[in-house]
Amino acid sequence: MADSIAVTLGAGSGIDTKSLVSSLVNAQFGPKTQALTAKKDNLTAQISALSQLRSSLTGFSSALTSLVSGGTTSTQPTTSDSSVLGVSLLPGASISGLSANVEVKSLAQAQVVTTGTPVDKTAAVGKGTLTIKLGTATYDANNVMTGFTAKASAPAGIQVTIGDGQNSLAGIAAAINAAKAGVTATVITDSTGSRLSIKGATGADQAFTIDVAEDPTAPGLSSLAYNVGAQTLGLTRKANDALVALDGVDVKRPNNSISDLIPGVKLDLAKEAPGQTIAINTTPPTAALSQAVTDIVDTYNQLIAVAQTDTDAKSGVLRADSGVKDMMRMLRELTGADLNPGAGTTEPHTLAELGVKTNRDGTLTLDTTTLQNALSKSGAAVEKMINVGLGTALRQISLNLTGPGGSLTSSQSGYSRLQKSIADDEAKITADSQAMTDRLTLQYANMDARVSAYKATQSFLEQQIAAWTKSG
Repeated sequence: MADSIAVTLGAGSGIDTKSLVSSLVNAQFGPKTQALTAKKDNLTAQISALSQLRSSLTGFSSALTSLVSGGTTSTQPTTSDSSVLGVSLLPGASISGLSANVEVKSLAQAQVVTTGTPVDKTAAVGKGTLTIKLGTATYDANNVMTGFTAKASAPAGIQVTIGDGQNSLAGIAAAINAAKAGVTATVITDSTGSRLSIKGATGADQAFTIDVAEDPTAPGLSSLAYNVGAQTLGLTRKANDALVALDGVDVKRPNNSISDLIPGVKLDLAKEAPGQTIAINTTPPTAALSQAVTDIVDTYNQLIAVAQTDTDAKSGVLRADSGVKDMMRMLRELTGADLNPGAGTTEPHTLAELGVKTNRDGTLTLDTTTLQNALSKSGAAVEKMINVGLGTALRQISLNLTGPGGSLTSSQSGYSRLQKSIADDEAKITADSQAMTDRLTLQYANMDARVSAYKATQSFLEQQIAAWTKSG
């Protein structure tokens, strides 16, 4: 209604009452609106700066975690012949001072059985049921299976039904694979035709038998039997464990990737080399650790530079933020924190002992001579400090600041509450401005109506007086 009234405001009085109402409302609420806008702009800058600092702090910790998990700052195992034996560091392991000799006597193998004469892979073979059992087999000198002990966990094996649409080599392979019986079936095709190959997992206890129950109306499936009594499939390879000698002691493993023989080291057996001893030693990551300390100092300085700008006493948007001040204090204390608890007194414990010095402006510098001396004398201790101690310290700082109840978390919560307060104040100003506009518009409309009536009466009287004067 106020809008329709506002259209005619001033029609009776000749005063631009619409502009007058707008000016009065603006005079009442304009300063408040401007103050809230400035407050909101400053708050937006504060939230943005705090988010950047939180992200930078988390990024500092995450970058170190990624560096450590990549293994470049950890002592690495070496092998004297990678063509026979590959070695790699297990995640989180420490292997300083490792020395071992390994002989690869035999590789772990998977049992493989194959059909004989090649046929059309779509031709019907037969229908019935295959029963696949996993276990341990014995063989004679001609690699003929002479005994089999099924696994105690699945003595009955897995049944695979071969019915209509599945009684070709391709269909049988698909049915075996779908049964997830611990073996994999593949159709191998060349210019002479196709053969069915069935392969188990590596290890002596992953041998398998195949028992066949034929459908008498569609015989032929017995050509896939492989057990102690019937071996119509040909044995291409029998199941065996890997056999290696560690420092002269023979050990067996079911796989060619071995992670439980040498603590912290994964062995990858590449080929058999009986009689050849492979030396496994270690290489300290001196260059990587030196670069890591340099990168840590650079990243720290970048983070501190941003924090110092944001907390500048005159221009910093976060100059009064206690959470950011806590963060800077915790970071400053990092160089003197014990990152190698439990180590001997002759070993380095702090970044300061690695040559990391704190400048007057809060930034860090690195004395490379001190660092190289520490790496030369106590390389393992430095490695532990960077890979374990520093990462733990940074994660704790990050948790103390950004976790529940943390200083930066509290700052962020405070800014969120302030955002809501400003939004509520803006909504109230909008409502009060509209209410005042409606009230003044109605008041001036009533005034205009009275003025218009007065003018009409005046005009009528003037006309009557003129008529009386003329008639007299």
